[in-house]
Amino acid sequence: MSGAGAPTITTDGRGLRVTVVAASWHTTVMDGLVAGALRALVEAGATTTLVRVPGSFELPVAASRAVAAGADAVVALGVVIRGETPHFDYVCQAATVGLTEVSVRTGVPVGFGVLTTDDEAQALDRAGLPDSREDKGAEAAQAALATVRACAALGS
Repeated sequence: MSGAGAPTITTDGRGLRVTVVAASWHTTVMDGLVAGALRALVEAGATTTLVRVPGSFELPVAASRAVAAGADAVVALGVVIRGETPHFDYVCQAATVGLTEVSVRTGVPVGFGVLTTDDEAQALDRAGLPDSREDKGAEAAQAALATVRACAALGS
């Protein structure tokens, strides 16, 4: 299980504007990821905005626009389930490289909550649903907030 050894992250989100950018494919999984991220952000005291895009491929451009609109952090949520074609590889790479580039180029943290799984069962197990073993939406939100605070401690 990927959650083995995961840190416990608690942080203060008060005064932070966080945009959650979420894909729309795989509704049940996405609903769980979004709920977990929003719950973690609200508990931390952050101001949140939710934006939905068609799929994980579209996450980087929406994240870039969220930063341009003044977000202090972005939480990117999606799920890509392996199929029978190389499409999986292309979408996963584009989302990963695109989101990394947005964060590095702008200096604004992007919490990476894009599940890349072999099957739907693996995605459901990470979606933060009542029967899930992990809540990757909440983890991505917590990571984004913690990174904002870590970067602030480093100064400009």
